[in-house]
Amino acid sequence: MTRYGSVIRVRPEKLEEYKKLHAAVWPGVLKTIHDCNLRNYSIYYKDGLLFSYYEYVGSDYKADMEKMAADPETQRWWDVCQPCQQPLETCAEGEWWASMEEIFHTR
Repeated sequence: MTRYGSVIRVRPEKLEEYKKLHAAVWPGVLKTIHDCNLRNYSIYYKDGLLFSYYEYVGSDYKADMEKMAADPETQRWWDVCQPCQQPLETCAEGEWWASMEEIFHTR
């Protein structure tokens, strides 16, 4: 299992819309998340930032992320959510959500 954290800005005028969307995530999107081996997926908000955390339990992360990106319902979901978001200036090339470095973990 690998843990992933990432961060993105939420547009202030879109925060309530983003919260409403995530209060009722489409069932097909939830199924794709599960089918692509993501577990314990959470999104947190603080001071204009969204923090995402999930655990990957599969064996081919790249293939699973490509599978997710190819899913038509997930693509439509992203089309609805992306106008609410604003990537950080420090994102790596090709990133939307900025990857975070894990610096501490305990069990």
